[in-house]
Order: sequence, then C-alpha cells, then structure tokens
Amino acid sequence: MVIREIAENCAWDQAVSLDKHIIRSVPIGENQYGHMQFDTERTEIGEAVFQLKYRSDFTQIEYLATQIVAAINSEGFQKIDVVIPMPASRVRERQPVTEVARKVAELLNAHCSEDTLVKVKSTGVMKDLTTYDERVSALNGCFEVHDTINEGLWNVLVVDDLYDTGASLEAACSVLRNYANIKSISVIAMTRRH
Repeated sequence: MVIREIAENCAWDQAVSLDKHIIRSVPIGENQYGHMQFDTERTEIGEAVFQLKYRSDFTQIEYLATQIVAAINSEGFQKIDVVIPMPASRVRERQPVTEVARKVAELLNAHCSEDTLVKVKSTGVMKDLTTYDERVSALNGCFEVHDTINEGLWNVLVVDDLYDTGASLEAACSVLRNYANIKSISVIAMTRRH
C-alpha cells in the first residue's frame, strides 16, 4: 500500500488515497463482440476493489475496511464520528462503497450515514467523461445533503473507491460543507488513477 495525499482543496480538510488502481494495462486484442481486452496488473488494493465492484466478491470488504482504518491511524486523521459513502454512479443490488463504509464505521465505532449525501441527478458513469471540466459540468446540482446526522459538530469521513480528477469528491464535499452538523471532512479514496 502506497498512501498518497490528495491535493489540498477547500472542500475537505484531509484526503488520501490508499494506492494506485492499476500498475499496467496492455491491450491484447478484441473479443468476439469487438470489445478490446486488456492484460491488466493491479495493486493489491486495486485488485480488491476490482473484485468487489466488478466480480461481486464481497469477501473483499473486510480487507479494504481494515486498510482504510490502518491509513486513518497512520496518517493522523482526527477521530471519525460519521462515515459517509460516496453515492454510486451505477445502481447495484449491493453498493460496494457503501458496504466498505459500513465496515469502516463498525471498526471505528462510528456511525455510518448512508442517506446524508444523496445523488439526485444521474451523471452516467464518470469514468466515461475524460476531462475535469466535463465532470464538473455533469456534477452541477448532482448532490444534496439530507439532515440525517444528530445535532452537534461531527468529524466525517467520506469513502470513495477511485480518485481520478477529484471532480466528484469536490462536488460532494462542497455540498457537505454547507451542512451545519459537520465540523470537518476527511476523505479516503481506496484507489487512484495515477
């Protein structure tokens, strides 16, 4: 695991990614449907995220959650009171990031709030948008905060699976900044594109 700080941003107080997602990916030719296939080598964290998201291997939850907690402890994060999963771009029966966020909250003895940060507008799959500006435009008005956290000032952790341009996290955390019950916002992305 090669933890890297995510660039400072007024939307959050502290942010890190646990590791790169992919080490290398080489095209190996098209399949029978004309889709390019790749020989891909991922980091250990990247492989766990891939198996969880795209192979529905929910045994990866424990591993990913313990790695997040280890990063919180090693990077000097504040005590986390509330864990908030980043809303998904795609509907699944079980949302991988939400499942990991629940386990992280359990390990930290914190509250997991799955309905505080809500995606109210579909953006499609963000990885299909290539530039930061395209993503910012697609994300305009995309997130809302619902008043679901008990009164007080709480340190929240936003959990996401992949950090690329940061547009999604910035949009989500900017909306959270306006919520009176939040004292500080920390972010952990399980993987990063670069």
